[in-house]
Amino acid sequence: MAGASARQRTSGRAPVALREVTAGTVRDVCRLAVTTDQSSYVAPNAISIAQAYFEPAAWFRAVCVGDEPVGFAMLYDPTRVPAPDDGPGVCWLWRFMIDARRQRHGYGDAAMALLIAHVRELPGVHTFRLSFVPGAGSPRDFYARHGFRETGAVDGDEIVMELSLD
Repeated sequence: MAGASARQRTSGRAPVALREVTAGTVRDVCRLAVTTDQSSYVAPNAISIAQAYFEPAAWFRAVCVGDEPVGFAMLYDPTRVPAPDDGPGVCWLWRFMIDARRQRHGYGDAAMALLIAHVRELPGVHTFRLSFVPGAGSPRDFYARHGFRETGAVDGDEIVMELSLD
């Protein structure tokens, strides 16, 4: 799957795609924000993009509907570095968000399916992990719907979930 051209349809609407963040889209991507209640669960996109430029394992994309950015995703891709933190078989979802105005339209589900398909194509990767801050309105149920299961591990104050790709 090519990250820039990956697409998934959402009930008759324009397809959801994962596209590179460019000079022409970076401001729109940075303006995207989750609801006030969700803001403690994910960093602002501008912070994520800045961090990605200093982390060789970072892979990030705008979640787009047609040409419009509606969300953002960032992975720790172990295939991008010679000595990955958790070994070569584990990819992490570092950031995932859909703009507050675009939630509940199926874009998050479509984007997550694209991300899982992308990670399945990474050579040698057998596990897709993420962590989330627990609390009312946390994304736990969303991730569970996509096959992620709690591991029992805690990273700081975040609960770790994983999806086996075997």
